[in-house]
Amino acid sequence: MLIEERLRELAIELPEAPSPLGSYTPALKTGNLLFLSGILPLKDGLLLAEGIVGKDIDIDTAREAARRIVVNALSIVRETCGLENISRCIRLNGYIASETDFHEQPAVLNAASDLLREILGERGIHTRTAIGVAVLPMNAPVEIDFIFEVS
Repeated sequence: MLIEERLRELAIELPEAPSPLGSYTPALKTGNLLFLSGILPLKDGLLLAEGIVGKDIDIDTAREAARRIVVNALSIVRETCGLENISRCIRLNGYIASETDFHEQPAVLNAASDLLREILGERGIHTRTAIGVAVLPMNAPVEIDFIFEVS
């Protein structure tokens, strides 16, 4: 199934790709790999949530932020090389701003992993790392970077 068709089935509308927040490029293609810079859970230029998971926001809000990041990532891929050129998602690295006693970083990131698999099917199965950090840019609760194989 085409990725664009699957997005319509899931009622997911991709926004315009978010602009970089600093001196970097959102995506860089080298050979058949597309590297995406760290992406925040922005919607219409604003964070879906702010703060530390386990202190300021709950795990469900953090999971929703992770899902939003996948939507933003796919909008960058669409703009950079086209969604139908995705061969597979190879890796994602997730950073979760969390309290020192919060140990559910993988559960937060599962929301992103599950959505990728739901949209891309087998092409969405990937390797990943879930890392707890003290703080993220703009006081975001989650940031994720991606590596896609593209044709």
